[in-house]
Amino acid sequence: MADEWVFPKGELMRGKRGLVMGVANDKSIAWGIAQQLAAQGAEIAFTYQGEALEKRIRPLAESVGSQIVLECDASNDAHLDAVFDRLKTSWGKLDFLVHSIAFAEKSELKGSFVENTTRENFLRAMDISAFSFVAAGKRAAKLMDRGGSMVTLTYLGAERVLPSYNTMGVAKAALEACTRYMARDLGPEGKRVNAISAGAMRTLAIAGIQGGRGLISTGREWSVMKEDTSMEGIAGCALWLLSDLGRSTTGEVVHVDAGFHIVGVPDTGGAE
Repeated sequence: MADEWVFPKGELMRGKRGLVMGVANDKSIAWGIAQQLAAQGAEIAFTYQGEALEKRIRPLAESVGSQIVLECDASNDAHLDAVFDRLKTSWGKLDFLVHSIAFAEKSELKGSFVENTTRENFLRAMDISAFSFVAAGKRAAKLMDRGGSMVTLTYLGAERVLPSYNTMGVAKAALEACTRYMARDLGPEGKRVNAISAGAMRTLAIAGIQGGRGLISTGREWSVMKEDTSMEGIAGCALWLLSDLGRSTTGEVVHVDAGFHIVGVPDTGGAE
């Protein structure tokens, strides 16, 4: 993947160590964030789920000098315990956590939410997409000194009804609520918890949504900036929230979508 979009190297994250969960490939938002953090001096550990993802992630991790790449099923407490035990043994403490994990059955992302959603798959989507942030955050917080920061990735489907999002939209709404309650609980310890609501981008996640390409083009056409959501913008937002620049910001859902989320009716440029 070309790195021309990465911000100039700096020292904002020098001496900080953190875990990035949910990189799927070199187009992942989580990977874009990891690249930016590494460019600013951060030391990063990664998790993956399954052999297929391990083959993709290890070379990426090596490219940013990562020495810790661990298997983790985010719905498995034993896996989570093993990951954070390893981080405690290797590093002693943690400065930041990036959570970019979500799942919903593809069959339940289209058609009628009421008719197609099953109890089993609804609970699984909530577990992996929302509770996994709580579970990982609980463990990460125990390794953080004052000033630790956590970021998760959400989407506008948590706030508004979007076609072919259904169960995932409900799970993302729960994730955003989890962010606020985690921020409340961890705030007295000096730990910050925020979410980034990124616009539609060409990722594996959007590829799994029927009409995903349409969401990307609509996002560009309706946005107030008339442009695609950029990886630079998302990674820059994460850098702000995870670095000391983000001090005093917590419990927020920050939209990075070229202003798409503020539009009620698109401006067609027609006369009144």
